[in-house]
Amino acid sequence: SLSIQMLRRKLTEVRRMSSGRGLMANSSQFTVEGKPFRILGGSIHYFRVPKAHWEDRLLKMKACGLNTLTTYVPWNLHEPERGMFNFQDQLDLKAYICLAAKLGLWVILRPGPYICAEWDLGGLPSWLLQDKHMQLRTTYPGFVSAVNAYFDKLIPLIKHLMFQGGGPIIAVQVENEYGSYAKDDKYMAFIKNCLLSRGITELLLTSDNWEGLKCGGVEEGIPGVLDTLPQRPLMVMEYWSGWFDVWGENHHIFQADDMLAVVSEILERGVSINLYMFHGGSSFGFMNGAMDFGTYKSQVNSYDYDAPLSEAGDYTPKYHVLRTLFNFSSGIQFIVDVMLFCVPGRHISLCLSAEPLPDVPSLQKRSAYHPVDVQQYLCLWDTLRFQLKSEKPINMENLPVNNNNGQSYGYTLYETTITSGGTLHSMNNIRDRALVFVDRQPVGSLNYKTQELTIPDGKRTLTLLVENCGRVNYGKALDNQRKGLVGDITLNNAPLRDFTIYCLDMRPSFMKRLSSAPWKSVPHKPSFPGFFQATLHVEESPGDTFLNMSDWGKGVVLINGQNLGRHWFIGPQHYLYVPGPWLRRGENQIIVFEEHKSEEKLVFAENPDHGKTIDVYKLPFCTLL
Repeated sequence: SLSIQMLRRKLTEVRRMSSGRGLMANSSQFTVEGKPFRILGGSIHYFRVPKAHWEDRLLKMKACGLNTLTTYVPWNLHEPERGMFNFQDQLDLKAYICLAAKLGLWVILRPGPYICAEWDLGGLPSWLLQDKHMQLRTTYPGFVSAVNAYFDKLIPLIKHLMFQGGGPIIAVQVENEYGSYAKDDKYMAFIKNCLLSRGITELLLTSDNWEGLKCGGVEEGIPGVLDTLPQRPLMVMEYWSGWFDVWGENHHIFQADDMLAVVSEILERGVSINLYMFHGGSSFGFMNGAMDFGTYKSQVNSYDYDAPLSEAGDYTPKYHVLRTLFNFSSGIQFIVDVMLFCVPGRHISLCLSAEPLPDVPSLQKRSAYHPVDVQQYLCLWDTLRFQLKSEKPINMENLPVNNNNGQSYGYTLYETTITSGGTLHSMNNIRDRALVFVDRQPVGSLNYKTQELTIPDGKRTLTLLVENCGRVNYGKALDNQRKGLVGDITLNNAPLRDFTIYCLDMRPSFMKRLSSAPWKSVPHKPSFPGFFQATLHVEESPGDTFLNMSDWGKGVVLINGQNLGRHWFIGPQHYLYVPGPWLRRGENQIIVFEEHKSEEKLVFAENPDHGKTIDVYKLPFCTLL
């Protein structure tokens, strides 16, 4: 008798030698090699999970009874500057897919180029916006050229990981939710051809909500590709297990019982499913997106999503009820696979009892480190270097920095001399929020809601520290996402001129310059904005932890050069996830950029406190958007 493991290996060898097709959708149900197959999928984005934790998260997915991993591919991380590609270390997509295969998971790849994902500009690189005529997600020549160059690099890296090459990728998504955008009826056909012409032969599919499908953008633009709602076989490509959070609102939750009822019905109807998200992770750094359906709302860095696995990879009640449910479903699936599998020249007819799910992996080490003293301080004004001059304001993306690829994220400081006071008006040209200073003393802030400010009289230096709070990732507002000062600012109706501009992007090169800056002991009353530095001593092997920033104001936290993301007193997120692999034994440097209010110590916790919550299930869909 063959063990389950030996049988699996044998079936894998036969599959690789077989000329059969992978995932097919030409009958009432999905098939793989002609055998009925139900996709029990879950989304985990490699770019939101520290590489050292990839295996832990995928093992937990496998132990829950899922058989398919889905992941987006973020173009803006893989090509941060035009022609400069990165598929190494944290961005080693090939290693991530191979790990999924090693653990026995199929993969559905969602390479974009647009991915949404509550990710800055939906994953599109900001340097595209240097072209003032750019038309994103269309067949505009500048966009087509950039997409082709990106796919020329991406597709060869993953083509041999397709099913036909012996790999785990059984389907590839064509763009994402284009019916909700629908700007160009030739665009989806272009993206489809980008994949086919580069040798992708697996099943192509699309994903859209019902409103998007009714627009006709998908059906008219991409014949021959499966959309995942109205056609057979049926699949829910994104079953939302929770929801994301935005600054200034409550933490969204979705009760396990409500989720279980819907997922159970989906399975009873024989429909395939992908849980979005199975594990959300974190949008580290400045990579959070934003939403704008008449009101701009920036999203938080935590992508906990109230998913079955929490932001730090903990099991939630959703995980346990899904494991019980999928244990039954995956067991039946395995029996069907084995009984119907045909080897050329012979027929295997086996009846096996359902394979039990793997044991649930142990939780990762967690630590609540002792509070550490904030010991050093650096005033923002002492960090300003490498300025550039411009008669008129220049938006962030068109600044002549980063090999002329512009500034993508962070803050940009604009400074000019004024000869009188009066009414300063943003003309709605601030993206997205500015702290205003006169002679480097704070006088107020400007944003989408507040566009006027009174400036005291006299010849003075006027400074605007403008923050890119995250580019919109979904909807028509995607077309207008340049940041910084995107047009004139007026004083008494006259446009300001002759700016000195500083790039404060918090990139490694910027942070490295701070090491040679004139740090000093924290004064009794520090001026803001400023940088605050502390040292965390770790005696043993580091564990994951959370940094409690609830008593600070607004800003950014970096540990050992890794940008954890933003903190903001308005919440709902007050705890920043600190992955243990980003710490080291001995000394760990923590730098906080703070705009308003600091504390004497930095405090750690084993778990976050999400504060006030609101149940997604009780909200109308239009409210979520």
